[in-house]
Amino acid sequence: MAYDLEEQEKIDQIKNWWQQHGARITLGVTLGALAIIGWRVWDWYQNQRAEEAGILYSTLQRSRNPKEVRSIATELQQKYGGTTYAQLGALVAARASFDEGDAKNAREHLAWAVRHSTGELRDTARLRLAGVLLDEKAYDEALAELAQKPSPPFVAAYTELKGDILLAQEKPEEARAAYREALSLLVETARKDAAERPETPGTPAPVIDAETLEGPLAETLRLKLEVLGGA
Repeated sequence: MAYDLEEQEKIDQIKNWWQQHGARITLGVTLGALAIIGWRVWDWYQNQRAEEAGILYSTLQRSRNPKEVRSIATELQQKYGGTTYAQLGALVAARASFDEGDAKNAREHLAWAVRHSTGELRDTARLRLAGVLLDEKAYDEALAELAQKPSPPFVAAYTELKGDILLAQEKPEEARAAYREALSLLVETARKDAAERPETPGTPAPVIDAETLEGPLAETLRLKLEVLGGA
């Protein structure tokens, strides 16, 4: 095909430009394609690992053998430590160990869960770990765990357990203050929840205070305060 001089000049310019920049463009396109492929392979790999971890966790849940539960939980931690299944497995193994009277193993699983989980799972693990430490009379360690600020739903439970530890340390006044604080936190939360609910016309707003608040934790706190003479 014959080209006129102007077209030939444009073609030569394109050829020259490609000679200067073509390799870079090709490399960029290749790297982009590899990145997409790599991401898809990684996503598949993560899904595969999560599925394998889920099967192991399901086996752990069905087991009634504490030794097997601990073994599976350890395998989850070692092979699938980044999954939620491993974190949940650590909590289950800790409970099985504690029920068997093996506080040391329970502490290890709970400490692992605290280090490797986030959010409410970590709050749960830390609360249980502090409870085990209380049972072992490791009061300072237990208080140190509870000194870490949890998410809002756990604040009252942390404060109540702090009161239990202080009472075990024979500090009734401080324990009473902690129980009162925990009860006040529950009342405050209940009032906020009530304020956010839509009002029913003709229905008076419920009275929410420390004496009338319902719920197992509120009832437990009132009982503890009554025993301590601080209701």
